[in-house]
Amino acid sequence: MAGFRSWLFISAVVAASLCGVRAEIKVTIPVGRLFTYEVMREYFQNVFEPLSKLYAGLLHDDPMIFKCNKQGFPDLPEWLRFIQRQPDDNGFLYGTPTSPGKTFIEIYAINKQSYDTAKELLVIKVVPEKMLPYQAEFFLALREVEKVLPSSVQIEIQQDLQKLWNNDALEIVNITNALDRGGRVPLPLAGHYEGVYVKVGSRKYFSRCLQRVMTPEHQRQCAAGAKVKVPGECSFCKIPSNCITWCKTELFDLTKVAPAPPSPTMGSGILEDGGYFDPPESPPDRDYFPDYIVTVIVPLIIAVLLCLLLAYIMYGRREGVAKRNARTNNIQLYHQQTIHGNTEELRGMASHRGVPAPLSTLPMFNSRTGERASPLQSDSIPLIMAQQDPYSDTLPRK
Repeated sequence: MAGFRSWLFISAVVAASLCGVRAEIKVTIPVGRLFTYEVMREYFQNVFEPLSKLYAGLLHDDPMIFKCNKQGFPDLPEWLRFIQRQPDDNGFLYGTPTSPGKTFIEIYAINKQSYDTAKELLVIKVVPEKMLPYQAEFFLALREVEKVLPSSVQIEIQQDLQKLWNNDALEIVNITNALDRGGRVPLPLAGHYEGVYVKVGSRKYFSRCLQRVMTPEHQRQCAAGAKVKVPGECSFCKIPSNCITWCKTELFDLTKVAPAPPSPTMGSGILEDGGYFDPPESPPDRDYFPDYIVTVIVPLIIAVLLCLLLAYIMYGRREGVAKRNARTNNIQLYHQQTIHGNTEELRGMASHRGVPAPLSTLPMFNSRTGERASPLQSDSIPLIMAQQDPYSDTLPRK
């Protein structure tokens, strides 16, 4: 029987690991208080490898990434934020609820080593509670938000602020990353931090050191950019990273805040009888003829003038150009006829001079020797002799 129970327990553990489902985690938080929940990688590693821890006692340290969203929605609620820097770090859900209610948060873990997934359901129940009347916000320049969210670090900061406020009943109201308030991303060098805003609240009024923030002299020094000198009795930060920036310190007295206006009352949805409805009179008559002239007649006149100008350029000036071209052609033709007539006249005069024709005009003239062959000699004889004796010279010799 004992063996059967152990086998049943192992089967249940294996089935839970395969399905990747864990039980619900319920948390209760009052309105206006800081809520933090650390998503532990060790818990999900136990879900991924339950048998290795049960029998071998070994638990791997695989890198994981977490995805968080409101159940049924792609994102988280407005008041809730999640941060995880590296896959080797734990994740943090943090924020300050503003209204009571119940919220279901789904946390998915993805093992970067084996790509297994697991799911966890976080139920946050926000209960109503009165807001702390006196609140103060401090800026810690040498802090980062993921280093402040662990509970041990929050206790250290709270203890230093209790000495500054001279009040042991302080509660942390909110923690905000400076990047979410318009801060700049720091350089990736040692000693450069993003900065964190920490807001605390109490039912006791502010201490004398905190009241110095509201003095005109302090505000004038901060506006001028000068370094604010803090009295020795107002410096309580034992850890340098917990020292506050005085010029970024703000005090909130919620007792002096004007109450919110009452919400509108819901009516029946039926308009009350207002008597006889008198519609407004029709507007006075307006003469649209000047507008018609400006928008229609004037562009039409301009278009007609442009058409007339184009017609004159295309047809009116074309006749003059044609006449000028014809006159030029006639002059050129007259010059050509004159040159042709003078040439014929010169040829006629040369034919009646009785001078023998040049030798170059006679047939069978040898330009190299100046001799001319007999006109009775046949042209085919040299060709036949050249065919019989290819080395013979057919040119006449002296």
